Amino acid sequence: MQSQIWHNMFALGLPIAEKILRPIIIYAFLILVLRLAGKRELAQLNPFDLVVLLTLSNTVQNAIIGQDDTVIGGIIGASTLLTVNYVLVRFLSRHEKIERLIEGDPDVLIENGRIKKDCLRNEAISEVELAAAAHKQGFESLDHVDRAVLDPNGSIAFFGKAPTPDMMRHDEIIKRLNQMAAQLAELKA
Repeated sequence: MQSQIWHNMFALGLPIAEKILRPIIIYAFLILVLRLAGKRELAQLNPFDLVVLLTLSNTVQNAIIGQDDTVIGGIIGASTLLTVNYVLVRFLSRHEKIERLIEGDPDVLIENGRIKKDCLRNEAISEVELAAAAHKQGFESLDHVDRAVLDPNGSIAFFGKAPTPDMMRHDEIIKRLNQMAAQLAELKA
């Protein structure tokens, strides 16, 4: 009885090479599919996107581990996924062109205060979702946004129309320096 338990937990049902190749193939497939699905799938999740991602993981589970449900089989599958991810991330960090090809380029969603509706449509982002993301970053409304960029990782960076506090402080210092220079010039004259 006990030997059967140990056998069921640790005796592989598939060859090790197959246990390693299955996760690599599924990993590559998921990278491709998520790239084609768009940037919103990566970070701007709504409830529907979350359900898809959760069921996707369950759907590919058997493709990764096959008919093998042993502990060792799971360890090999998980280790392969983590190793492939580690190697790929390190490789891409040294090869910018390939990284850009895989991840894509940033998309400008708002330019000079104007919403680029075609870009929103291409990325399947509604104005309501965009406004919610802007609100999370401290903007009262999209009217206060000069530029918004959807990065390849799915995050959205917002840049306001009004000068930042640092820019206002800089301008004030320059103004005071100019006044002091003018006063100094008057004193010299």
